[in-house]
Amino acid sequence: MSPPDPNVHRHDKRSRALITLSGEIDLTTTPWGSASLREHLCGGMRTFDADLAAVASCDVSGLNALLHAASQATRRGKTLRLHHPPLALPRIPSHSDSALLLGDVPASHRASTPTPWPPLSAGAP
Repeated sequence: MSPPDPNVHRHDKRSRALITLSGEIDLTTTPWGSASLREHLCGGMRTFDADLAAVASCDVSGLNALLHAASQATRRGKTLRLHHPPLALPRIPSHSDSALLLGDVPASHRASTPTPWPPLSAGAP
């Protein structure tokens, strides 16, 4: 038996929209949830708050969908903020060492400096 599709509801109040997600956001439900979230990000609202308090679980594919939605919102001059994420969601970037890509520099990386790229030799692509 497959888990139920996540539920996505939108409630507008003045210049903000509250998007409430519930259920599981994983590889099997992400396509439906992503399409629904994209629809809710359309319109004249500029700020969207996504309440994830009722999300039972969210895996890497769910995180990717949320990051993609935030990126799409930013490209359209809008803001998407996540509230009350499931406990495992903030751990995914730290466990995968991708927190640096998400703007959260782990303490272990703060004091180090990146190794510079070697110079390209003449004629190299």
